[in-house]
Amino acid sequence: MPEITIPATLHASLIARLDRLWPIAKEIGQIGAVLGREFGYELMLRVAQRPDLELRAGLDRLSEAALLFCRGEPPYASYLFKHALVQDAAYGTLLRARRQELHARVAEALEQHFADLVERQPELLAHHLTAAGNSERAVDQWLKAGQHAAACLAHFEAIRHFERGLVTLAALPESRIRDGREIELQLARGLSLFTAKGFEAQEAPQAYARARELAERHEDAGQLFVAVYGLWQANIGSGTLVGANILSNRLLQLTSSAVDNGLRLQAHHTAWTTCLFAGEPGAAQEHCEAGRRLYNPEQHLAHRRLYGGHDPGVCARYMGAQVHWLLGYPDKALTIGSEALALAEHVAHPLSLEFVLVFNAMLHVDRGEPELALQRLDVAEMLVAEQRLGFVMEPRYLRGAALSAHGAFDEAVACLREALAGGRGARTFRPYGFTRLAEALASQGQHRAAIAAVKEGMEAQEETAALRWRAELHRLEGIALVGLNQQEEGQKALEQALRVARGQQAKAYELRVAKNLAQLWGEQGRRAEARDLLAPVYGLFTEGFDTSDLKGAKALLDELA
Repeated sequence: MPEITIPATLHASLIARLDRLWPIAKEIGQIGAVLGREFGYELMLRVAQRPDLELRAGLDRLSEAALLFCRGEPPYASYLFKHALVQDAAYGTLLRARRQELHARVAEALEQHFADLVERQPELLAHHLTAAGNSERAVDQWLKAGQHAAACLAHFEAIRHFERGLVTLAALPESRIRDGREIELQLARGLSLFTAKGFEAQEAPQAYARARELAERHEDAGQLFVAVYGLWQANIGSGTLVGANILSNRLLQLTSSAVDNGLRLQAHHTAWTTCLFAGEPGAAQEHCEAGRRLYNPEQHLAHRRLYGGHDPGVCARYMGAQVHWLLGYPDKALTIGSEALALAEHVAHPLSLEFVLVFNAMLHVDRGEPELALQRLDVAEMLVAEQRLGFVMEPRYLRGAALSAHGAFDEAVACLREALAGGRGARTFRPYGFTRLAEALASQGQHRAAIAAVKEGMEAQEETAALRWRAELHRLEGIALVGLNQQEEGQKALEQALRVARGQQAKAYELRVAKNLAQLWGEQGRRAEARDLLAPVYGLFTEGFDTSDLKGAKALLDELA
């Protein structure tokens, strides 16, 4: 139990009260202090090793002295120290050797006679093994306690248990077995950190780096794969896409000839995410499809407890929805996003459900459906609060974008500025936040402020290498410059946006730029050129004609006819 400093006068008073007790009552009080603030009669009986009548008499004395409260009758009674300071004073009267002996007795009693309690509260046995000095077994039990808490979605508790295990591990001599235990603790801790605190959790990369170091030292390929995956995820969270790409490529190489389709699935998992953020939707689509072919819900059930804290099959679908929208298939994207949501609900995994709700909200924003986006976002925020999860993305980016689509520009700008100042979620999304801020400002007529937001977005893009929104940033720069009557510079920015969109095969962004450029040319009297630019791009689409971008493009084409 943790040491608590008791004021000297109060400590002396409590010790005097204990000393005035019948010696057996004092001993029972000390044993009770080892058991905890509250304990049951049956466990006390096993640990005290005293006759039943003698034990009852001692407990009665403690109750009469107002040191313990008693509820019920033995053998079903439970006892509570009147105050934590009473427990601390009684515990403090024990010599170190005696404390360890009693904690060892408690651990033995728990294992032999209270297996159901240990199953429900594995940290209880871990605590007593630690205090008994049985560090080797205590480390294993702290790992079990953390895993149990994580399985119950109590990730903050899990983190504390894993960290207690790591502290206890320091008492063990260097060995391969000791390092194996540390690898398990560090990997489990890293995953709970990501789940509870989001991808920006700063302690997680340290945990995975240490696990990687040890796994490489002992040439443990399986643990090394998980550690490298965790480092990849940390790079995605911190907005270091170059590093993420290097690690993703390494995992693809490691698994290129692997028999284990689960490892190949997770290598593709890293690749579809990296490629999407890097502005390579075509490559991302190939990896998503490979992942969907490899994924089996029953076979890969445990993956969410090893890799990224979320289900890879769900991820392949909601990221696949993003990819299909970019490639010019908005209806197919909606269908795949709905499949992702259905699968997340089926596997009943909270973090997977949060991720799909957030990414589907982004999809609805892009499709011009702000009401649906806000509905998905509201559910995600309630889920995060209820389950004590971290956000994959700063949710106010999406709320601000939806507000802007509704025409509430002042509210949208305030929301987006707060979000960008706050820094929640993966940093990889910061260029997206600045994109949405620039859009809201330009729609409001604040063109200089919009250009400033674009500049910050481009700086964030350079910092993170997240090029997915590069075309959008150039497009919004062009719109703002035209709004300032700098038409030549604005046209150059729009033409650059068009080149980027085409280079990335991002038809969705190509359509937006083509519409803006065609509108500019139409206003300049270049109606034929405007139509010749926009019509072929519009003709690339075979679906999604009820989405806002396609309806806007069709209306402009009709106007230019």
